[in-house]
Amino acid sequence: MKNGFDTKKYLKAQTAAILKRVKKFKSKLYLEFGGKICYDFHASRVLPGYDPNTKIFLLQQLKDKIEIIFCVSAKDIEQGKIRSDFNLSYESMTIKTINDLRRFSLQVNAVIINRFSGEKQALKLKKYLENQKIKAYLQAEIQGYPADIDKILSREGYGKNPYIKTEKSIVIVAGAGPGSGKMSTCLSQIFYDFKQNKKSGFAKFETFPIWNIPLE
Repeated sequence: MKNGFDTKKYLKAQTAAILKRVKKFKSKLYLEFGGKICYDFHASRVLPGYDPNTKIFLLQQLKDKIEIIFCVSAKDIEQGKIRSDFNLSYESMTIKTINDLRRFSLQVNAVIINRFSGEKQALKLKKYLENQKIKAYLQAEIQGYPADIDKILSREGYGKNPYIKTEKSIVIVAGAGPGSGKMSTCLSQIFYDFKQNKKSGFAKFETFPIWNIPLE
């Protein structure tokens, strides 16, 4: 029986689209990765022929051009929120994903713990990561986000966040799950780039929907 999805064709199309998008910006592209970055068994069930590690293969093809930032919410860590697909806490999922990426020869440059307001478990995770020689940063929740644009685009908003230095033209921003602060991290980085007269851009990579792949 013929599979309904061609992973090789998908990889070729997505790689070309990302490289085309990054050319629109003089500095870099912050690319938010929606869904699971590896072992996406849901996608492989929905699309027969889709390899669960297709996103990993994509990142490997772009390896020389990318850096990876990983996000997790301090609230999810403190509440012990569980990822039902792997039956792991968001804290454990963060560590697992970093280790999984390493096995694929992909390094996480930094971990951002978002929405921080003194959570003890978040501080423990930060210390653990730093002991593993992984850069870890805390980002406080911005009051009024996302409605109060004036505050967000000020020293009391994105201006209070740490700036994560990156060298490559594509910065992949992934997360432990929904609400991990991936988009706010991207926009915070762009805010700082703008202050430095750097033209950076944002795009979101989603496994679904796939608009542009032909049916035949």
